[in-house]
Amino acid sequence: MIPDGFLAPGRLWLLVLPVALLAAYVLLQRRRPAYALRFTELDLLAGLVPRSAAWKRHVPAALLLLSLVALTTAFARPTGEVEVPRERATVIVALDVSISMRAQDVSPDRITAARASAVEFVQGLPDRFNVGLVSFSGVAAVVVPPTQDHSSVQAAIGALQLSESTAIGEAVFTSLDALRSVPGEVGQEPPPARVVLLSDGTNTVGRSPSEAAEAARAAGVPVSTIAYGTQEGVVQVDGQLISVPVDEPALSRLARRVGVQRAERRRARRGLRRHRQPGREHARAARGDRDRDRRGAGAGAAGRGSVAGVVGAPAMTGLAITPRADRLRP
Repeated sequence: MIPDGFLAPGRLWLLVLPVALLAAYVLLQRRRPAYALRFTELDLLAGLVPRSAAWKRHVPAALLLLSLVALTTAFARPTGEVEVPRERATVIVALDVSISMRAQDVSPDRITAARASAVEFVQGLPDRFNVGLVSFSGVAAVVVPPTQDHSSVQAAIGALQLSESTAIGEAVFTSLDALRSVPGEVGQEPPPARVVLLSDGTNTVGRSPSEAAEAARAAGVPVSTIAYGTQEGVVQVDGQLISVPVDEPALSRLARRVGVQRAERRRARRGLRRHRQPGREHARAARGDRDRDRRGAGAGAAGRGSVAGVVGAPAMTGLAITPRADRLRP
């Protein structure tokens, strides 16, 4: 690699020394006395004179001079720009804490299953990733700003309380605001980002999911959606049973309209399968057989942030939850 600079350029003046030695060597070679001997027998001359090429006697001197040049260059401390892959990305986990998440059509109930999935998802992310938490019911709020302290995010997930209404659109807008708060590095593109939204899928207040999808698409931020519940879900409010069926198509449309990835409907009878990252332990996205009645809507093709891919890239790389295996990959 050719250096693009030196930390101690003044030391390069020492290259004068090998140049002077080279000049002295050439001068000495030209002043060597010529000796002539007379031979009457050419066969005898051929036997006495070595057949080695004349250039070979200059090899030791050439190696010495090259060594001096290399040592002097190294002494000047050359520098160069090298691209080094780094794990850097930001993931926002948006968790629905509306009353409908209390339904027990998913064992033991929707909110407990969603919390478990979110915690295990965060546990499986690389330590260098920034992770934030957004909760939403009637309003959306940043519970934990993006941080590399993943334990604080996991603790906050367990402390969330249920409330009325569901503002899915506001959750996406709030997640985008949280992503903008992450400081970038001077002269570099923003780190890759992704929103992972866990909900039962019915927007009741605030801006619509379609508006949120357009905003996420404009920002180049993929949105992965995971639906919890069945069509038979009910909750008890003021002594009355209220039907709260999962709105899986709504979550699929949200992810699909973002345009960075597509969503696929799927019934996860054995729970959401494992999220996987190369070189890291699997993080289970759900509780396996205990959640056999859960439905999941996973998101597809990887987006590129420069986590274009989230989750690497070299430099984040992109996060992607594949529809068939629900694997998180850079």
